[in-house]
Amino acid sequence: MLLGYFITEWMAKRTGQNKELYLDFALYAIVFSVIGARIYYVIFEWDKFKDEPLSILNLRTGGLAIFGGIIAAVLTAIIYCRIKKYSFWLLADTACIGLVTGQIVGRWGNFFNREAFGRYTNSLFAMQLDRRSVDYVFTDRVSVQGLKQIYAGRQEALQRILEIRSNLVLVDGVEYIQVHPTFLYESVWNLCLLIFLILYTKRKRFDGEIALLYFAGYSLGRMWIEGLRTDQLFLWGTDLAVSQLLSGILLLVSTVIIIWMGGRARKSKT
Repeated sequence: MLLGYFITEWMAKRTGQNKELYLDFALYAIVFSVIGARIYYVIFEWDKFKDEPLSILNLRTGGLAIFGGIIAAVLTAIIYCRIKKYSFWLLADTACIGLVTGQIVGRWGNFFNREAFGRYTNSLFAMQLDRRSVDYVFTDRVSVQGLKQIYAGRQEALQRILEIRSNLVLVDGVEYIQVHPTFLYESVWNLCLLIFLILYTKRKRFDGEIALLYFAGYSLGRMWIEGLRTDQLFLWGTDLAVSQLLSGILLLVSTVIIIWMGGRARKSKT
């Protein structure tokens, strides 16, 4: 978050804006983004919280979804810009640089927590994790029958868990699972996106183009990466990954707006 703010401040100065405006915004956006990330997760994992609603407040158990944070940040920006009488799209162009920077670093938290990894792979990028240190569904504490109950109605997710459990690697007497390091994929993807957005800033044709490119670029990568993961949030009663669906919608909408606004900007120049 701090690194994200500092690069946002740098971008504001680079584009001739008041950097203090972004410090004020960050103080609100960070708080509401954490709340939004939690609410988004709870909505799609309500079965985990319905019997103990107070556990929603216990963030130490995990459960923060980046899309919820992004939605909350956008809503906060809209309200903030109305109060400050400032261009929302100009602020979005600048703040999204900090957002994607935070995502680059934040994904490494998944590595240290041994979570949010992908399905089984034997590829060059395969990551091995001590079976005892990951989610209990990958251990023998849960039977196959138990897994079928946990993943009822989510057949594809169940098959991915079973595939991982069926392809254990034994190293010095310790069992390891072997999976896609999806945290690394997303971190590297976002780093490339950040570099592109910074380089493109001076060529932007209209306010909001950088933010829209961020939404389109991040969504494109997330659609692919989400398809590899084993811990997806699903649309109620379906086998449809929510973040993958939302990524597809964002990619389509952002691309259409970029093409439309880019055409308008070209016409106004001529």
